[in-house]
Amino acid sequence: MRNDLDQIEAAFAGTPLAGLPIGYGPSGTVLVAGIDPGRLHEAWQAADALVLVTGRRPVMVTDDFDDTLGFRPEPGPGPSESELRTFAEAAQASDPWLTYRHYSEDDEVDEGELEYYARGVAGVDLTALVSDVALPTERPALERALYDRLLADADLYARVLSSVRFLTQTDYWFTPNSVLLMLLPTGDVRSSGYWVEFYGALTREYQQRLAEVLAQWRDRWDARLVASWGTMLQFQVGRRPAPGDEAWAAAGQLKALAPNLDLSRWEVAVALPAGDAWFVHNRP
Repeated sequence: MRNDLDQIEAAFAGTPLAGLPIGYGPSGTVLVAGIDPGRLHEAWQAADALVLVTGRRPVMVTDDFDDTLGFRPEPGPGPSESELRTFAEAAQASDPWLTYRHYSEDDEVDEGELEYYARGVAGVDLTALVSDVALPTERPALERALYDRLLADADLYARVLSSVRFLTQTDYWFTPNSVLLMLLPTGDVRSSGYWVEFYGALTREYQQRLAEVLAQWRDRWDARLVASWGTMLQFQVGRRPAPGDEAWAAAGQLKALAPNLDLSRWEVAVALPAGDAWFVHNRP
C-alpha cells in the first residue's frame, strides 16, 4: 500500500508539493499536510496538473472545524467501483437546478421595494433604469430588466463592476488557518462529488446533484473545484461567461447553489465575466 504514496511523492518532485508530509485519509483518500494557507491555490494548481499522473482529483480541505481529519495508519475503505459508478450515473441522470433553486425566484416586488432591489448590495442605485417597469412584478423579471438596461450604459456598467469585481477574485476567498490537500481516489469530475463535504449537500441525493453541478460547470466554464470548507466552495474558472445571456444564466446557478452570497443576481452577472475565481457560500 505504501507504494501508492511513494508514487505520488515521486510525481510531486519539482513542484510546490515536494517534500510535504503525505499519508492516508478517510474513504480511500490521500492527504498532504504542511500546505501554506497563503499559497493554497498554487499548491492546488500543482496537484491539478498531475491528475493524469496520479489518477486523483485534488481538493483543499481544512481540519480547523474537524479534528477527525488527519493521517491514518492504513488506507481507509472507500466506495466500491460499482457503488461509485451508481453514484455517478444517478448524478448524470439528475437535474440539479430543480434541487438548487434560489428562494428569491418566487419573490414579487411592489412599489415600496423597487429602490431596495435596484440599489443592490454593492450600493450603485439603478432605480432610474427601471422607473417605467409596471409593478408589482416578479423579482427575476425586474432583475433581468435591470441587467439588460445596465448592459446598454457603459459608464454605469463600469461603476457597478468596480463595486462587485471582488466577487471573482481569489482575494475574496476564505482562507482557513490549517489547510490539507485531499487527493480523491478518482480522476473523474462527476465521481469526485462523492467525497465533497458541503452544507448544501448533506444527503447522498444532494451530493449527487452537487456532483452533476461540478460536471456541468467543468464542461461549460472549465470550472474546477479548488477548495471545500464545509459551508464554502471555491472554484478556478478557465472560461468566463460573456456579458449577457451567458453571465445571466451562470449568475442564476451560482445564486441557486450559494443562497448566502449577498450580491443580487444582476450584480453577480456583472462580476462573473471579469474574474476567474467563483465563490459559493451556503451556511445555516
